[in-house]
Amino acid sequence: MTFRQPSIAHVLLSLSVGGGERLALLLAAHQAAHGHRVMLISFEEPPDGPLGPEFLDAGIEVRRLPKRRHGLDSSLYPKLTGLIRRERITVVHAHNPVPLIYGALPAKLAGARLIYTHHGPNPTTRRRLKLRRWAGTLTDAYVAVSEDTKRAAIEGREVDPAKLSVLINATDTDHFRPDPERRRRSRAAWGLPEGAMVIGSVGRVATEKNHVLLVEAAAPLLGDGVKLVIAGDGAERTAVEDRAEALGVREHLKMLGMVRDVPAVMAGLDIFALSSKWEGLPLVLAEAMATALPVVSTAVGGVVKVVDEGQTGLLVPEGDALAMREALSQLRDDPDLRTAMGRRGREVAEARYSVSRLAAEYMALYRG
Repeated sequence: MTFRQPSIAHVLLSLSVGGGERLALLLAAHQAAHGHRVMLISFEEPPDGPLGPEFLDAGIEVRRLPKRRHGLDSSLYPKLTGLIRRERITVVHAHNPVPLIYGALPAKLAGARLIYTHHGPNPTTRRRLKLRRWAGTLTDAYVAVSEDTKRAAIEGREVDPAKLSVLINATDTDHFRPDPERRRRSRAAWGLPEGAMVIGSVGRVATEKNHVLLVEAAAPLLGDGVKLVIAGDGAERTAVEDRAEALGVREHLKMLGMVRDVPAVMAGLDIFALSSKWEGLPLVLAEAMATALPVVSTAVGGVVKVVDEGQTGLLVPEGDALAMREALSQLRDDPDLRTAMGRRGREVAEARYSVSRLAAEYMALYRG
C-alpha cells in the first residue's frame, strides 16, 4: 500500500468544542486544502455538535456512526470496519480514548494505518484502561501532545514507548490575530463598552476546567469597568452562574454558551484566563497568544510548556484563587505589561504553533 497521497479519516467521539476536536478540525482543513481526501467520523447522536458546520465549511465529509449504548457498543466495530473498507481509507487518525477503542480493530482489519493522538489526561475505569492498553498495541504511531501526557501514557502502560512521540499542538495564526474591528463588533454584541477591561476564557464548562475558581478569583475585581466573559457550555454552567450570583457579580459575568467564531471571542478580550485542574497541551492558550493576549493560567500539565512565565503570561498554582486574583490584578493595572506580553505571545505563537509545521509532522507519521 502506498501512502504518497493518503485518504484520511479523523475519528472523534463528538463534534463538541474541545481541544482534541478543534485540533482535528485544524488538521483536517489543512489536509483537505492540500489535496488529500479527508473524512470525519463521529460517534455522536444527531444533531451534530457545534463544530459540525465548521467541518462542512472546510470541505470535510462528515460520516456519523452513533454510539447508541451506554458502555461498550460492540455494533460499532463491524460498522466502522465496513466504512473504512468501502471508502478505501488508508489512514485512520483517532483522537482521544473512545475513538481509539472503537477505531483500532476496524483500522487493522481494513488494512489502514492507525495513528492515535492522546490530547490530555482522561479519567478512566479499570475496564476502560484495559481496553485502551489493548487498542494501544494496535497503533502504528501514538502521539502525546505534551511531555506530561507522554509520561502518563508510559506510566499507565498504554503503549509501547517505541511507538510514542510528542507533537506539540498548533493553531491557525492567520485566523487568531489582533483585530480592532472584530474587537469592536464582539463587545457590541456582548453589550460591553469599548473601554471596559475584559477578562475571558473559552472552553467546555466542565469540572476539570474549574470555572468556579475563575469566578471566585475575578469577583473582587469585577465592576462597571471590569467584566468576565466565559465562552462555552457544559454541565457546570449552572454552578458557575450560581457562584457568581452568591458573590454578587452575576451582572458582570457574560456567559456566551457555545460559540462558533472563537477568533471573534478572543479579539474581544484583554486578558485570557485558564483555571483548569488538569490539561494536556491546551490549544486555546496558543490561540490566545496568537491574538496577542496576555495569559493567566494554572500551572498544570502542558500549560507550563506553552506559557513562558513572565514573558507571555503569569502562572499560578492549581486551585489557588488568591494567586489567580493577584495575577489578574497585576495585568489589569499594568497596560504596558499587557502589551509587552501580548506582543511576545504573538511572536511565540507564530514560531512554535504553526499548523503547517504540525501537518508536516503528522504526514510523516501517516507515511510511516
